[in-house]
Amino acid sequence: MKQPGILYVVATPIGNLGDITMRAIETLKQVDAIAAEDTRHSSGLLSHFGISKKLIAVHEHNEQQSAQLLLQRIQQGEQIALITDAGTPGISDPGAVVVNVLISHGVKVVPIPGPSAVVAALSAAGIAENGFMFVGFLPASGAQRRKKLESLQSLETTLVFYEAPHRIVECMHDLAGVLGGERRVTIARELTKTFETIHRCYLHEAHAWLTGDANQQRGEFVLVVEALPPQEAVEVDASAERVLRLLLDAVPLKQAAKLAAEITGAKKNALYDLALKIKDV
Repeated sequence: MKQPGILYVVATPIGNLGDITMRAIETLKQVDAIAAEDTRHSSGLLSHFGISKKLIAVHEHNEQQSAQLLLQRIQQGEQIALITDAGTPGISDPGAVVVNVLISHGVKVVPIPGPSAVVAALSAAGIAENGFMFVGFLPASGAQRRKKLESLQSLETTLVFYEAPHRIVECMHDLAGVLGGERRVTIARELTKTFETIHRCYLHEAHAWLTGDANQQRGEFVLVVEALPPQEAVEVDASAERVLRLLLDAVPLKQAAKLAAEITGAKKNALYDLALKIKDV
């Protein structure tokens, strides 16, 4: 009976082909097959390094089916490499589903680390106070995007986003509007590629910078937004608290805090925190 094989999760360049590691090349040469997000795109990468292997398509529309196919091959003793179009598989890219399915069946998964757009952008930003949270792509819908940002606005940690070129301007507008224009942002565009740009500014300045040069709206983006500064406790006076308590009896907590802020002029965040305490009592 054959010994079960291995899945290698292999990071590939995000742009500059010189960033691939020697271990990645050796792994891709030794495996029986390579699972790739876009087989046509990956063919060019593999050809550049003189690698000829069977390619298996694994993309967002077939991950479950592909996972079962890869599982069968690995259980028969094959060694498979999983790659994505650029960077590390499973990081806002297809691959995580496959890895999870194989792990659940006892398959050995070996990471072959290398290029990562997230880490590259953070290393050049210099603003990762209190660690960082990788959010990935925000929702495409403006309303859903703002709702997601509202859930992040009180976090005191650096936030990292991916964004596509056709949404970068409206995304930046919402980042400033929801998170506050006085936070610094690093806009990392086309990392490691010919037209790589790393621009640092405040969120309230970013929209004008992007719209001032259409070329800066091209390519793939990583956005690194600095953490919310530690907030001093804000006291809620007795009259505002009374209004809040009355509203909590009639409407949901979040709406009560918002309405109380509009009625009394008190800080919405302070009222929201107080409302949480009242509900816990």
